[in-house]
Amino acid sequence: MSAPAAGQPGSSSLHRDGYWWHRARADLLGAVMGPHLGAPRRSLDVGSADAPSVGWMQGTHQHVSLDLFPDGLVPGQGVVGSATELPFADGTFDVVSAFDVVEHCADDARAVSELVRVLAPGGRLLLSVPAYQWAWSDHDVQAGHHRRYTRAELVGLVERTGTRVVRATYAFGGVFPLFVAERVRRRLRTPPEGDSRLPEVSPGLDRALTAVCRAESRVLARADVPFGSSVFVAAVRPGDPAAS
Repeated sequence: MSAPAAGQPGSSSLHRDGYWWHRARADLLGAVMGPHLGAPRRSLDVGSADAPSVGWMQGTHQHVSLDLFPDGLVPGQGVVGSATELPFADGTFDVVSAFDVVEHCADDARAVSELVRVLAPGGRLLLSVPAYQWAWSDHDVQAGHHRRYTRAELVGLVERTGTRVVRATYAFGGVFPLFVAERVRRRLRTPPEGDSRLPEVSPGLDRALTAVCRAESRVLARADVPFGSSVFVAAVRPGDPAAS
């Protein structure tokens, strides 16, 4: 497994507001995770410096945002903290999400255990991570990743906490050929100096990529896809919600 370098801190969305991938991820996550959100009393979004990308989680319930870096947090509404040492009591939340967070943690098992610890019995855990270690590139180094995952690897990581996985799928399958080509290009050509985390796209390509991902979101609302550059998992902590 490749060791990460010290990348640019915080989410890339802080530096590239409105980038197509973040908009597409919001649609794809909503299609997969929305049905598992339920009607929580309290929810926690970990790593939410790019909270606008998960606006579909907002509602009338109490919603807490947490990130290691304060830049993207709303003053008075967000909490600065680490996924591996969450500053909350056991069983505090009905929903806990961590989208593209676990791969940043050196001890991913501890991070997932912490996410489950603060879940109430019957609570839902919503996760996304980058897919396939063979796709490791300078992008991952710049982003501060420790690893990438297969669907089976993420499912195993979650299930070892005693949490029951109810949905596991790849995502960004529609644009996967372009993802593979872009990773091959990165390996064959030394990237320019500076932040190379997000490749530039033309307005026309932006529209095309967005359209493909919107079509995929309609597929994901009904079925899993067998490959893609991300893995999404929804899981439930066993127990009676009424006991929380």
